[in-house]
Amino acid sequence: MTTGSGKHLKLIVTGGAGYIGSVCTARLLEAGHEVVVVDDLSTGHADAVPEGARFLEGDAADATAQLLGEGKAEFDGVLHFAAKSLVGESMQDPGKYWRGNVFTAIRLLDVLREHGVGRLVFSSTAATYGEPEQALIPETAPTRPTNTYGATKLAIDHAITSYAQAHGLAAVSLRYFNVAGAYGSYGERHTTETHLIPIVLQVATGDRARVQIYGDDYPTDDGTAIRDYIHVTDLADAHLLALTHARPGEHRIYNLGNGTGFSVRQVIETCREVTGHAIPAVVAPRRAGDPAILVASSEAAREELGWKPESTDLHGIVADAWRFTQERQQG
Repeated sequence: MTTGSGKHLKLIVTGGAGYIGSVCTARLLEAGHEVVVVDDLSTGHADAVPEGARFLEGDAADATAQLLGEGKAEFDGVLHFAAKSLVGESMQDPGKYWRGNVFTAIRLLDVLREHGVGRLVFSSTAATYGEPEQALIPETAPTRPTNTYGATKLAIDHAITSYAQAHGLAAVSLRYFNVAGAYGSYGERHTTETHLIPIVLQVATGDRARVQIYGDDYPTDDGTAIRDYIHVTDLADAHLLALTHARPGEHRIYNLGNGTGFSVRQVIETCREVTGHAIPAVVAPRRAGDPAILVASSEAAREELGWKPESTDLHGIVADAWRFTQERQQG
């Protein structure tokens, strides 16, 4: 797809060696843009940086400053994915998250202002909403994060709003729900895996003995929690659209999901169908703070960005993730 304007852009992607950042970089390159990936490789992988992108290893803010200072190189914008993102770790070591996420983002905002880069797309999260009162979540839902990770992302959103209003920054924050699937040779391979679909697939590969279902007494059809799963390519394409819809002095925030919820049992059963593996599952107690249903309302992104998720079928999302997993195993 294209960004809508047809203009060739020169862009920096922080965290572009990670899961979502690498897919977004690949889509940007395919759309004809020039991309420099910045990543400190603390969780990313150098071999995930798409061919055709320049790679600079380092801190998101420091490396971006270095790039912008190289012979007065001019860039059209930055897509900021780099972040610490483990919810449990954020509660155990909050300082790591306030420094790594918020402090880094503030320094990055200052670098953009200093060098006159006026466009930013920020990787935010549905965790900013905490435990919403409504099942279908709009951008107007109260933001009450229940963990440090969500709190740091919300703090960055507030900072971006301030910078947009004070300095004319054109900014868009995209709040993701459950990102899944793969794109070509780019997919999930976290050292510490916390996402349901790759965890279930690890049972199929023999890397886990079973999958745990945290609570089967929710007020849902099968008693398990329901979540919204968005294909990573749909997510990446929203970033391309956000680049050309950002307006100076404005900070827009959009939820990204496919608008359909799938229960934990539905995900496990779909993984069984795709892999042909029995995938043993055991029920465990509910986890504190896990709402029964979390599904995105993405109407604003559809109406204002012209975005529409194309891969909304759970079977297809799981099949892409499984293909990537098998190809990684085969080397």
